[in-house]
Amino acid sequence: MSYETKNIRNICFMGHGNSGKTSLAESMLFTTGAIDRMGKVTDGNTVCDYDAEEIKRQITIATSVAPVNFGGCKINVLDCPGYFDFVGDVLAAIRVVETGIIFCSAKDGITVGAERSWKYLKAAGVPAMFYISKIDEEHGDYYAVLSALREKYGAAICPVMIPMSDGTGVIDLVHNTAYQTKGGKTAKVAVPAADADKVEEMRMELMEAAAVTEELMEKFLDTMELTDEEIVVGLKAGLAERSVVPVVCGAAMSNIGTEAVLQAVCDYVPAPEDKSDEPVCGFVFKTVSDQFGKYSFVKVVSGKITADLSLRNVRSSSTDKLGRLYTICGKKTTEVKEACCGDIVAVGKMDWKTGDTVCDPKNEVELPALEMPDPCYSMAISPKTKGQDDKVAGGLARLNEEDVSFTLVNNAETHQMVISGAGDIQVDVLCAKLKSRFGVETELKPARVAYREKIKGKVEAHGRHKKQSGGSGQFGDVWIRFEPQDEQDDMIFAEEVFGGSVPKNFFPSVEKGLRNAVQKGVLAGYPLVGLKATLYDGSYHPVDSNDMAFQTAARLAYQDGIPKAKPTILEPIGLLQVTIPDANLGDIMSDISSKRRGTVLGMNAEDGMQTVEAEVPMAEMSSYTIDLRSMTQGRGSFTCKFIRYEEAPGNVQQKVIEEAKALAEAE
Repeated sequence: MSYETKNIRNICFMGHGNSGKTSLAESMLFTTGAIDRMGKVTDGNTVCDYDAEEIKRQITIATSVAPVNFGGCKINVLDCPGYFDFVGDVLAAIRVVETGIIFCSAKDGITVGAERSWKYLKAAGVPAMFYISKIDEEHGDYYAVLSALREKYGAAICPVMIPMSDGTGVIDLVHNTAYQTKGGKTAKVAVPAADADKVEEMRMELMEAAAVTEELMEKFLDTMELTDEEIVVGLKAGLAERSVVPVVCGAAMSNIGTEAVLQAVCDYVPAPEDKSDEPVCGFVFKTVSDQFGKYSFVKVVSGKITADLSLRNVRSSSTDKLGRLYTICGKKTTEVKEACCGDIVAVGKMDWKTGDTVCDPKNEVELPALEMPDPCYSMAISPKTKGQDDKVAGGLARLNEEDVSFTLVNNAETHQMVISGAGDIQVDVLCAKLKSRFGVETELKPARVAYREKIKGKVEAHGRHKKQSGGSGQFGDVWIRFEPQDEQDDMIFAEEVFGGSVPKNFFPSVEKGLRNAVQKGVLAGYPLVGLKATLYDGSYHPVDSNDMAFQTAARLAYQDGIPKAKPTILEPIGLLQVTIPDANLGDIMSDISSKRRGTVLGMNAEDGMQTVEAEVPMAEMSSYTIDLRSMTQGRGSFTCKFIRYEEAPGNVQQKVIEEAKALAEAE
């Protein structure tokens, strides 16, 4: 079935884990006849949570697409993860929808996930709706949640649905009709007498909220009345400009309210911008590479994508003829011939990555890249079986095509592969996928910190290399002054040789020997920085002196002099910016200063949140993601960026030296 752009609706389900997102997607598919039986998250048989890790953990890990056909509209439902570790998928989904629906359960109210979802949508300028879920649960209170939403987000909050007082359905305030559900089947009925007064009162508020245009405002002030059609027009305009935030409700597991929510989506959610007449352009917002094949999910931003088209990938500068096109519902694929402007389509077997722009080769345009939060949780990853490092790196490179929010760095200095992501759950899931998809088991350890060494004293040292073993020998003899300098990290080499005691042609040999030597400090083997080395005397042999002999002599001088020049260990310091609710300020300040050896520099308050700025040793930050989540119940967020090295306290230096010694012995 083909659709026009005006009949497409793209929405994403957002909010805390276990707030009912996947269940509503399931209920929508069941209500519209796409599936004949509703699955449950707890049973591991829902359409959207089909990945083995999702079934095992009973959480959504990656955004799933579930197209729903209702009332002449194609509604592309993007079911997003609720755990913050998978925020990359949420941000990618926001890029391709016209409205985000934020979930709050009737029992739990406004959760951290709902708060964050609101911030993400606001930052992206994408319209928002709220869905109050699980209205049939014991101790659930729709009106308490509605009141909390109004208190937090103001007059823009606009209920368009309320629960029926007898618990059997919902009332659509706009169309003044009820949707009663019995035995999973829903029927439209008149508003019950018991709810009539409440509905009348709330409809009046609704008309006022819907009078967003000058024309509607004039009519409402004149007559104190708007028709249902005018309310729909007003709410749609208000939602598009974020001045109205409609609130819907339901109980997905009982199928209560689902049909009314579908109607609300068709009525209020803006259609994508119609750029059908422009050259084709698409945005790749999701990539799946699993046992079912490789698929790239594309939002058609302009033009039309057809199965025989050739598209240019702007990132890779390659033009490829498309493989087959599909609509995908969970893991079920249906082949299609085309996708109109505004629609979402999956393309098989393309070498595309999440965040790519694909377009008409004759009209190259590049859409803004996906902006991901900096990864803030890092662990060293290694195979359990030696010799499988390439398998780990290759598997993670494939997984990175799907999830661009994590990074993998091969740290040459610490000789570790370091994986960095949003949190421990994300990294744990990646390790599980490495095992299930690529057959390689891994282990995680805290990533080693890249320390530095430096001298604090000045010393003069002698290095003499003499070797005679039949035939020509080797001879190099140098005197070098070592002292600290703060001009640059790299060693500064100078010479003050008089009278040719060391010929000029051997100066580069001495410098090379020293540059090799400073790669390894004398305390714990970390690079030595901020050194000035001055060659001021020495001697040579006209036959036996050569490049290698003077390199060796320089290294011997280094080994002799540096231990006497008050060597010390420097640790990396990071600039920490942590944003937390006001209530957590005391705990966070105490944790920074007492547990992490940090220094608080200042604070900024905004919108009930505090941003604390501090300098903290990077060595104390490895578990901060987990600790902050625990201290703030998930409401805190932070960034920590390296700024400089400074001398570590004596007890820390001793520990670093002992660890380096133990590591050397183990190797």
